[in-house]
Amino acid sequence: MQQSQLLLVEQKLTEAAKHFELVLVPGLYDSGEEHWQSHWQRRFPAWRRISQRYWNQPDIDLWVDAIRRTLAQCQRPAILIGHSMGALACCALLAEPCSSVAGAMLVAPAEPARFELEERIPQHRLSVPSMVIASHDDPLLRLDRASHWAACWGSQLVDVGEAGHINAEAGFGPWPYGLSVLAQFASALGAPPQPS
Repeated sequence: MQQSQLLLVEQKLTEAAKHFELVLVPGLYDSGEEHWQSHWQRRFPAWRRISQRYWNQPDIDLWVDAIRRTLAQCQRPAILIGHSMGALACCALLAEPCSSVAGAMLVAPAEPARFELEERIPQHRLSVPSMVIASHDDPLLRLDRASHWAACWGSQLVDVGEAGHINAEAGFGPWPYGLSVLAQFASALGAPPQPS
């Protein structure tokens, strides 16, 4: 992506942040320093990131509770940006209506069965607009399964080709394309209605 295009994306995301809180929801082990979520947090320091103590335990309730704590601090409706286990936690939260969330960007969600989460992950439309970003060779979720889950959740499916688990190990550091997709998604959500 050219610098001029990246600046335009940054402007769109800065505008979106006037209407939405952008909340990063990492997966197992938290996202390391070279992960795109960490790059994005450094680039946009006003964005929020969930925190918890037990990143190495695939207990979805820990993630959902951490999202809820973060949402309680938000002043505007949130766009959740989840990766892997974090994406599944977003889905678990959004199985029911959640007025504090405007949308969810679900990047490389893990296969729920890998973590025995079939009962916790909704198999119906999520309560907010969402998109699933998936790869052809993700070791944690085959593309046909990503397509299945996107259809269940009523999510737009974005196919990024051969991109592994869309993490630092697969070469996704700053990931400007992901920022561009997020900017388009936030723009499509529009400004939330103002309370009367």
